[in-house]
Amino acid sequence: MRYRKLDADGDYVFGGQQADFNKDVPEAVAQAVLTRLRLFRGEWFLDITEGTPLDQIIGKYTAGTYDAAIRQRILGTQGVTALVAYSSDFNPDTRKLSVSATITTQYGKDPVQIDGTL
Repeated sequence: MRYRKLDADGDYVFGGQQADFNKDVPEAVAQAVLTRLRLFRGEWFLDITEGTPLDQIIGKYTAGTYDAAIRQRILGTQGVTALVAYSSDFNPDTRKLSVSATITTQYGKDPVQIDGTL
């Protein structure tokens, strides 16, 4: 698995040639998980069925459905072998859902921490 690295702002890193890529490392899988979580169903014009299902995450009555949808999305990511730990926190004032997960990947035994906001 090969992913272009992202900087602290989430922008692609350019100018370092091969150093700009994560290749066959747990960090590449972690980046793939975040990318998959932030792609919402219907956004990608080549396959509008691909993406995180917003109807199971956003809404007044989704408290019981969003964790299962996010877990399924994480476990469906190429390179993820197990979901070791998972937690989520919804802030109703800012309307942000924060997700924290620890995964193991096919590229190493050490778990990788993933923190993101949807």
